[in-house]
Amino acid sequence: MRIHRRTLLALALATGLTAPSLAWAEDSIKIGLLATFEGPFTVLGEDGERGAMTAVDEVSGMVAGKKIEIVKGSSDASPDSAVRAARKLVEQDGVKVLVGPLSGDEGIAVKDYAKTHPEVTFVNGSSAAQDTTLRDPASNFFRFGTDGAQWMAGLGTYAFNEKGYKKVATVAEDYSFPYTQVFGFMAEFCKAGGTVPSKSWVPIGNKDYSSVIAAIPDDVDAIYVALGGADGVNFLTQYQQAGGSAPLIGGSITVDQTVLTSKGKIRDVLIGTPSAGPIADTNDTAEWKSFVDAYKKQPNAFPSPSLFAHAYYLDMKALLMALNETGGDVSDGGKKLQETLAKVSFDGPTGKVSLDKNRNAIADMYLTEVSEGTDGNLYNKLVKVVPQVNQTLGMAEDEFLKLGVVGRDNPSCP
Repeated sequence: MRIHRRTLLALALATGLTAPSLAWAEDSIKIGLLATFEGPFTVLGEDGERGAMTAVDEVSGMVAGKKIEIVKGSSDASPDSAVRAARKLVEQDGVKVLVGPLSGDEGIAVKDYAKTHPEVTFVNGSSAAQDTTLRDPASNFFRFGTDGAQWMAGLGTYAFNEKGYKKVATVAEDYSFPYTQVFGFMAEFCKAGGTVPSKSWVPIGNKDYSSVIAAIPDDVDAIYVALGGADGVNFLTQYQQAGGSAPLIGGSITVDQTVLTSKGKIRDVLIGTPSAGPIADTNDTAEWKSFVDAYKKQPNAFPSPSLFAHAYYLDMKALLMALNETGGDVSDGGKKLQETLAKVSFDGPTGKVSLDKNRNAIADMYLTEVSEGTDGNLYNKLVKVVPQVNQTLGMAEDEFLKLGVVGRDNPSCP
């Protein structure tokens, strides 16, 4: 006998159950999806959603015998907007599991919010600030997509030894994720003998880069750029128009498909740019090709998945695996689900993914260079795989923590 929904609601009210509890008692599972669907990182958020939905489609929209119901939350890359969106998803929409957010400062803010709701399970989207998980982690926050310093594995050494760059200036957005990327690059570059005499930090959404370009020293061998979305496009366009001639080194988001698919002469600036990150467009493994084929079935997909699509895919996939194993049951305040998530390990499109004790991923990283494909599109060509990079970049944790919190002035090798 099927009990009518209104009857269930009446029973719930009579017994003190809340509507969110019913979301798990019935035949569907609500999953919050938080991404930047507004602001300068909108294109990034839209591709993050494509990655998450690729994982959902992989299981035909069902987990533990229940239909997956996606409830979207929108932010603009600011921490306040991310927390507002997370709060609405949890406190109004009643989600007990949430995937997101996308950007660095957002991740730290949502991690702190997660501590106020231990009964809710938070799985990162693509936010890659180091201290989302390294320092003061939340026991109910999980990241299967690694952090921005891990993404830089191999790049600093390659820039110094293979490209011959000895003196590099940096241009990056002024918040936690680019701090983390610059830290990861400089950790190797400075150790190899390189110097970084100039750092320029710009706000998200900056439109005019003329003063930034003018401040770059003339005698640098290259410019390391960590700007994403519209910010990356605007800088590269203005640098090209200003006649800039120094070669570039790309932060992961600067040579991502969200930037490489832009039209215009910035293509000429980007070709040959070395970078590193969690993906390589020309990865020829069967697992990566299968992921690309599945991703391309999403509406308005790029020629190749962005790192945001990849990260959201990994995090959604891990969550669905854990939900399936626990039967989608969070009636114990999410304890069993969180215990299961902490032990999840799987072979994804880019190799093995597992978590450390802080619930941060250990995974393969990819050294790349931008090249033009036979179809005329720009891709990140695989140069080298750096296997199973952990969050402390191979160092003992206590030694790594002594390097200090990433920021504008840390590290430094002038």
